[in-house]
Amino acid sequence: MEPLVNNESIPPIEDFLMTKANFDKDKFKSGAILLFDKPINWSSFRLVKRVRFSTKASKVGHAGTLDPLATGLLVIATGKCTRMIERIQSMPKIYTGVFNFGKTTPSYDLETPFDAEFPYLHINSQMIDKAVLDFTGEINQVPPVFSAIKINGTRAYEFARQGQEVELKSRKVMIHNFKVDGQLPQLNFEVMCSKGTYIRTIAHDFGLALQSGCYLTDLKRTAIGDFKIEDAFQIDEFQELCNTLA
Repeated sequence: MEPLVNNESIPPIEDFLMTKANFDKDKFKSGAILLFDKPINWSSFRLVKRVRFSTKASKVGHAGTLDPLATGLLVIATGKCTRMIERIQSMPKIYTGVFNFGKTTPSYDLETPFDAEFPYLHINSQMIDKAVLDFTGEINQVPPVFSAIKINGTRAYEFARQGQEVELKSRKVMIHNFKVDGQLPQLNFEVMCSKGTYIRTIAHDFGLALQSGCYLTDLKRTAIGDFKIEDAFQIDEFQELCNTLA
């Protein structure tokens, strides 16, 4: 049970989780927590919009944006549960994916074309192990210029796509756990991190630390707190359930 507020206990967020086992369309408008496996090339907003249409709930929001090229766990809240979004966003998140060495892109992933090439054959296991340790714990990172961070009300990526200079401030984030394996020029990774962490920036900075260049591919979020991708709906499956119980 969570702490007392105004002498009343707050039910755990998990009490509002709706799965295939307890699916109840009548609860969408009052409040539910839903887990989705976001498809690649979908924006987080597109998924929220589709859920709003299927549930007919007036309030729908998500707990942490995923880039269009990323897949994996997106937590969506409806009704009164939208007030829980900030609490969910503050939970640690786990990501898996692939770092590719030898090239860079302005967006730090495959959204933009390659802009430079770098050597990588000099990188050895000792260098990788040291870099992993250096990137574990509290670190400073600058978000990618191709990000949704607002600058005077405008998204940073809008400036970047127009070729304008974008200066974003460094921020502290926490990397709870960081593992890599594989064979160069690709390394598979798993990262457990705090809210506000950009995995694309980790890829870019990891390349710099190894005196090379690096960009991100195949990013997938697998967990947010105790919420797991294994329990997530596919959007088509969810829409079918909604239509069946209409």
